[in-house]
Amino acid sequence: MTRHLVGLLGGLAVAASMPPWGFWPLAPLGVILLGLATSDSRRSRAITTLAFGIGWFGPGMVWMWFLTAPGYVVTTLLFAGWHAIAAAISPRAPAPRAIAHTLIEAARLVAPFGGVPLATIAIGQAGGPLLPLARIGGVLLITWVVFHIGLSIGGRLAAALDRHDDMPSWAGILAGPLVAILLASLAPTGRDIGSAMTIAAVQGGGRQGTSALEVPSRLVTEAHLAATASIPADGRVDVVLWPENTIDVNGVAFVDSAQADAVAMEAARLGVPMLVGVTEDVSTARNLELAANDGRGFVNAHYVVTGEGAADGAYVKVRRVPYGEYVPLRDLLESLGAPVGQIPRDAVAGAGPAVLDLPDGERLAVAISWEVFFADRVRDGVTAGGSVLVNPTNGASYTWTVLQTQQIASSRLRAMETGRWVVQAAPTGLTAVIDDRGRVLERTDVSERRVIVHEVRLREGHTWYTRIGDQVIVALLGLAFALAALSARVRSRA
Repeated sequence: MTRHLVGLLGGLAVAASMPPWGFWPLAPLGVILLGLATSDSRRSRAITTLAFGIGWFGPGMVWMWFLTAPGYVVTTLLFAGWHAIAAAISPRAPAPRAIAHTLIEAARLVAPFGGVPLATIAIGQAGGPLLPLARIGGVLLITWVVFHIGLSIGGRLAAALDRHDDMPSWAGILAGPLVAILLASLAPTGRDIGSAMTIAAVQGGGRQGTSALEVPSRLVTEAHLAATASIPADGRVDVVLWPENTIDVNGVAFVDSAQADAVAMEAARLGVPMLVGVTEDVSTARNLELAANDGRGFVNAHYVVTGEGAADGAYVKVRRVPYGEYVPLRDLLESLGAPVGQIPRDAVAGAGPAVLDLPDGERLAVAISWEVFFADRVRDGVTAGGSVLVNPTNGASYTWTVLQTQQIASSRLRAMETGRWVVQAAPTGLTAVIDDRGRVLERTDVSERRVIVHEVRLREGHTWYTRIGDQVIVALLGLAFALAALSARVRSRA
């Protein structure tokens, strides 16, 4: 029982390393506690790790409660259970266990329903010295380093307390992480092309924790028009960025709507393009690159609007929020009496590259809201020529700031991974500007009406991570785990 309690405390420490609590040293400390609680019994290891996972994902995923309470409980237990299985099937030694837990995190980035990549170890390290590792191995390399160091130190302490001779050597503990940190300091970071763009990120303000039913879309649009009107037409601004979902049109294409005309008037006043988030019916939307659909549902798109009106075509969100923008297994859940009517229509996914092209030919990488948690979407925009990443988002319906602050941390990871500046805009917060080294240069508070005007540097080129992605890392980890498991089996037989 004591081991299980120590595991739970370790998981709580990992959760506390993440925003909004955010003290990065607690993650390795939490994994040290897990390593300290390690037992020779596979069953005991699994239970201890299950407790660790519940302590980790319970607080870290609490934002999901406001989306789907049953889904929150199931997801917490599912992810904790995956890590428990990893502990049970891997050798007792810290090195293969660290690899097994990292592979579980790799699976969590893509499953279920496309992945739920929040409350990751890396999110808690976005404010710490391990952040540069992201430019060579992304989230997974940071995860492996934390698990490797934590489990190894915990294993060493456990061996010392039990008077065992099989303590991991300090060379074995530190060699791999030190090599990775050295490589990160030498790895390419992309290149500044010598020019800049001034972006005005608009936050209309309003009460946090409100749904679309409580705040009509018209009021959201008016709030952002009013905030945009405060920008002086002095030629300092090059682009205006609005958040996701700031305009909702029904029964008419956005390009033909009164809302498009109102935005175009502001664009004409400022003499710059405006990037605005629009929700519209699939049946009326025109010239959008969409996944296969039956003509029903809606799209979550970002349009470029100039003084002449909205461009005919837009970027449509590809990664949709499960049980937020669409309902997986809708027919089955409806037959079981689940309240799927709360999301009466599914969002239709886009099919285009993750970019927005400005009238002057400049190309921006774009990740709408949820997509910024997925490194592959951002890589898609950067490899397609994006010189800056824009992240229009909408977390207004979530109470507290767990999701919003984790999103800022994810934007910091994406900045480091790609060597690009990131501009994030949200209707009620958080809006921020992050440089290519992952530093938050400016950020709003929740619910305030504010426009951040900031010059961002345009960049090109690639980091190692944008070239290789996660697949190579997963393959190397899988090979290393297989070799470690085989070696442990040979030693056991001997």
